[in-house]
Amino acid sequence: MSTTAHRSGAMVWARRNLFRSPLDGALTIVFGALSLWLLYKTFSFVFITGRWDIIRVNLRLLMIGRFPEAHVLRLAVTVVGLAAWGGFLAGFIRARQIRSGRVPDIARTPVALLRDIGARLWLPGVVVLLLLILSSTLGPWITVGLAILAAIAGRLLGPFVGRQKLGPVGSALVFLGLGAVPAALYYYVVTAVGFDDWGGFMLNLFLAACSIVLCFPLGILLALGRRSTLPLVRVVCTTYIELVRGAPLFVLLLLANVALGFFVPDSLAPSTSTRAIVVFTLFTAAYMAEIIRGGLQSVPRGQIEAAKAVGLSPVRQTGYIVLPQALRNVIPAQIGQLISLFKDTTLAGIAMGLFELLNVAGAITAQEQFRGQGLIGETITFAALMFWTVSFTRSRESQRLERRLGVGDR
Repeated sequence: MSTTAHRSGAMVWARRNLFRSPLDGALTIVFGALSLWLLYKTFSFVFITGRWDIIRVNLRLLMIGRFPEAHVLRLAVTVVGLAAWGGFLAGFIRARQIRSGRVPDIARTPVALLRDIGARLWLPGVVVLLLLILSSTLGPWITVGLAILAAIAGRLLGPFVGRQKLGPVGSALVFLGLGAVPAALYYYVVTAVGFDDWGGFMLNLFLAACSIVLCFPLGILLALGRRSTLPLVRVVCTTYIELVRGAPLFVLLLLANVALGFFVPDSLAPSTSTRAIVVFTLFTAAYMAEIIRGGLQSVPRGQIEAAKAVGLSPVRQTGYIVLPQALRNVIPAQIGQLISLFKDTTLAGIAMGLFELLNVAGAITAQEQFRGQGLIGETITFAALMFWTVSFTRSRESQRLERRLGVGDR
């Protein structure tokens, strides 16, 4: 009886959504057939006709470029350290939120916690497993295993510290410690191998991470400056935003790579990777400023008047009342711009000659054992998979943050 009812419900749904009219039915059939054909071609390429030896042989080059073999251990230590840092940060933030009453103190079993992490990070997990299968040594397996253990240890330690009554001094020490860990790990790697010698997907991640960290506060300052009541500050910020937003990113990268030498001596000119980070930061900050300015305009005037009524200074009004609401209202646009920045790091390879992932993907097809075999499809597909994995995961985490903050609901 239940099976019959289920089939009847499915037929009703199909009639309402797929075959409501002759035109709807024709479109359903055409696009359904096209989707099946694309699915078949994709399956055939991935599992039958695709020649993935070029990825397996060049996996190290694709991921870390020409990074010296003697210092790869430093990368492994950095990955494990960042995993522990990320786990600690997640546990610490959640404990502080529970302590302040912003989220309910609901005890989650280890199974429920693993289910939540699996639902959020299943795609990166699958891609990492695929990379491990393609690797020919035990080093990546050991690194990933230690990183998982470090993340678990950090996740357990974070709530213990977060539940303590830290006070101003303790909070400052924790804040400085959280900032010092990635800085120390970066120094640990860069003292052995300068980032001009980095490459592959690691370089894309590094360029994006540095640019995101730098462009966000700069974008906030530009947005506030454009709304300032001081004419000089407002004109300077507005001019900068409009000029930078009107220039193509590719042209700015070319100018930073070629034209900078005409104005700055070679001994004082920054490295190519540093120039790329500066350009990405300045360019993205201009777009972030306009996004944040839209968020500032969305804050009701009554919120500012209420802040003034309780005697808050202009700085406190902005920091405690206006800016948090503005940033919350424009989370989707901010994340979209940051994802765009991450994908734009491929332009640094074309405009500045950096050996990033897309550049590597094109170069390895010219190797002697793969030359003239038309394997650019396989290498570009691999590069696309890596970029899509990071972008999709970041988008999902953004949506999760929006649900927790109630963006669009209240």
